[in-house]
Amino acid sequence: MRINSYNPYVVPLSPTEKEEKKASGPATFGDLFQEALQKVNRQQLEAEEALQGLISGEVEDLHQVMIAGEKARLSLQLTVQLTNKVIEAYKEITRMQI
Repeated sequence: MRINSYNPYVVPLSPTEKEEKKASGPATFGDLFQEALQKVNRQQLEAEEALQGLISGEVEDLHQVMIAGEKARLSLQLTVQLTNKVIEAYKEITRMQI
């Protein structure tokens, strides 16, 4: 039995996008941040696949599923905190008087 779930927050990325960015030149902050978001997205997808495998009976090791889920959760929390810090720094810069 295969259970297909729809998660609008996790979007699979094509491998060609990463290759195109490597050839474009030096990385900007936006590029680095986008790459980090892609890694978080990939971890979310891997955790979802592991869970689906556990539900369907393809994966028998509960520990690996839990580890994948925790990695995804921690990377998402780190991304949210980093985003909050970047927004906070931007607001602080806009409040500065020149």
